[in-house]
Amino acid sequence: MEAKAQLNYLRISPRKVGIVCDLIRGKSVAEARAILKNTPKAACEPLLKLLTSAEANAENNHQMDPERLYVAETYASGGPIIKRIQPRAHGRAFRINKRTSHVTIVVRER
Repeated sequence: MEAKAQLNYLRISPRKVGIVCDLIRGKSVAEARAILKNTPKAACEPLLKLLTSAEANAENNHQMDPERLYVAETYASGGPIIKRIQPRAHGRAFRINKRTSHVTIVVRER
């Protein structure tokens, strides 16, 4: 039995979110929450809300014990890229890619 929570169109690049996902993968929910609260990365705040949502889904929708939950899977895949242009010398244009992420957290019971 597993419970899942998904966050789409997060305005942080998947590479940066993936670093934080690697920190919490395989940890218990309580330990993952402590890691996210004490890590100084921009992706930690939305991931903490997503972890809380996954835990609530497990408890309310699947009647799992919140004490025995752990982060089974967490991954960030690329979302749509917002393309912007920055003017450069001699009339040229430089493209700026503002990347977005789709983040998924899956929790299971031990």
